[in-house]
Amino acid sequence: MILPRYHIAASAIHGAGNGLFLDETVAAGRIITAPDGINHTYRHADITASPELSAQFHASARWFEDRYTLSPDWPDECYINHSFTPNGLWHLGFVFALTELPPGTEITVDYRHLLPPGHAEDFVDSVTGEIITGLSWQESLASSTHALAELLGATHR
Repeated sequence: MILPRYHIAASAIHGAGNGLFLDETVAAGRIITAPDGINHTYRHADITASPELSAQFHASARWFEDRYTLSPDWPDECYINHSFTPNGLWHLGFVFALTELPPGTEITVDYRHLLPPGHAEDFVDSVTGEIITGLSWQESLASSTHALAELLGATHR
């Protein structure tokens, strides 16, 4: 579920296709997207072992530990694009605004949190040219928890 008003339009990120853009200001620390309608998660091994599930892997996101969702229907949340300097923080399926985001802002997150550990995206970061490789669960959880604690501490002083 996307909480602020938004629209989908051509991304400003080279090669990204469409992006998700805000239609209203979102304060730092506020939730932009929250998980909803998730009726099943899959272990990575189960996805790779099944031809039917592995055909949908391009529409997967890691939610916790070794559990992934598959969204072949491509909901609007899937239009959030990658950046190594994102304006949204992916944390356990929620996306938090890292700074105050004005209308017209294209939402980005670091895809390394959504990928299996060591798995490389089939495209590189458009700004740096770097390979986007999934973090371990421990590294993802520790870094996003730390970033969220700092963000909420800074916005609630």
